[in-house]
Amino acid sequence: MIKASTLQPQDASFRQTVLAGDYFIHRIEAGQTLRILDLEGNQAADTLFYNADDPSERYSATDTIRAQGNVYLTAGSVLMTNENRPLLEIVADTCGRHDTLGGACATESNTVRYSLEKKCMHACRDSWMLAINEHEEYGLDKADITHNINFFMNVPVTAEGGLTFADGISDAGKYVELKALMNTIVLISNCPQLNNPCNAYNPTPIEVIVW
Repeated sequence: MIKASTLQPQDASFRQTVLAGDYFIHRIEAGQTLRILDLEGNQAADTLFYNADDPSERYSATDTIRAQGNVYLTAGSVLMTNENRPLLEIVADTCGRHDTLGGACATESNTVRYSLEKKCMHACRDSWMLAINEHEEYGLDKADITHNINFFMNVPVTAEGGLTFADGISDAGKYVELKALMNTIVLISNCPQLNNPCNAYNPTPIEVIVW
């Protein structure tokens, strides 16, 4: 569902550009609003969310899909934790649909999907691992890399129940906005994938804004 925001970037308390292939990790407090902005279009922002006060509680695709009755996320969707509690709500969305089934690229999946020569290409799971190793203050480790949301990514479900990677449906300036319902750690890999159309084969920056 397309729903624009009334928030203005000049009123934000935090803004940061995240280059293609880089990570972003940040704590937001309950009641704050986070916007992920697709600056140039067709970018994919692979995102993990955690309860900042107890990171063993984190975003759960399974609980979210069951609660929403929908495999796609958009304005009005409530993101649920693995303890079946509301974590964030999508309060604005100018893209219209976001994937929570396709997972994240890894060196292993690069090898399986593409070729052995693609194994060492940069991947989202590498970005997340770098983030948690460089920011021990968040209390995350490898076991915490679980379900993620692919904001702006287009992963259609086929009639047979399979998944396909398709051209993105986002465009320059489109965004998704989430209100934190509890203190939350946000961990983003701004996807560097060059081998499928999720980034139009051209990874680009995003911007993260917090009010």
